[in-house]
Amino acid sequence: MHDEVFEHFLDEGLIERVIRPIKSGKEASVHLVRANPRTTGEELAALKIYHPLDRRDFRDESLYRDGEFIKERRIRVALEKKTRFGREVQGGIWVGREWETLRTLFDAGAPVPRPIEATDSAILMSYIGDEGDAAPQLHRYRPTGHHAEAEQLLEQCVRAVERMLFHDVVHGDLSAFNVLVWRGEICVIDLPQAVDPKKNRHAESLLARDVARICEHFARQGVSGDPVRTAEDLWTAWTFADLVPEELRPLL
Repeated sequence: MHDEVFEHFLDEGLIERVIRPIKSGKEASVHLVRANPRTTGEELAALKIYHPLDRRDFRDESLYRDGEFIKERRIRVALEKKTRFGREVQGGIWVGREWETLRTLFDAGAPVPRPIEATDSAILMSYIGDEGDAAPQLHRYRPTGHHAEAEQLLEQCVRAVERMLFHDVVHGDLSAFNVLVWRGEICVIDLPQAVDPKKNRHAESLLARDVARICEHFARQGVSGDPVRTAEDLWTAWTFADLVPEELRPLL
């Protein structure tokens, strides 16, 4: 399957060659590719390829699909019964959700990779790192400035969650494993399970869990935070901002 995906992006003139795998997870693998700068505006790019259906872990997708409306009954039934067709549909929804979320957040100035192109099983996006080294995940990164740098990174993470929330996105699975750090800046990745807080009844608890996981990581580095208060303040600010006319909202 990977060869077919590579061939598609090569044939479309978006990439010139595959350099090496970057990582492989439960749901997808990511590859460093030499991009075509004329068509992508990038020298290097990351190609995320979702695994075949029988290798994917869809977690408890009902939690993330809450509030999602599928108009066609046949598709709704297939999703509920988790038939093979339903899993194929869910796989497409998973990829499509990540693509649309990346587009929304990148346009909003959030620290996420720039989405370049997508198929029903892969997303080509900007690469964080250089040809020799990919940006490390936060859980592997050791701040050179120790306490001061760790404090700055925690602040960046909270501000990223805030910006995402104010554009109606809750990551839903945020942790030190899907935040990258490169040259002092964070980048949030892995967004297929992201939810819309206006639709999903679990959004507030998912937000609280996201904030708690990030704060727990930094607490182990001696940087204390108040995850409960932080999550409550973010949710309250989002709730009331939604009631204020757009022209009166503060710029993020």
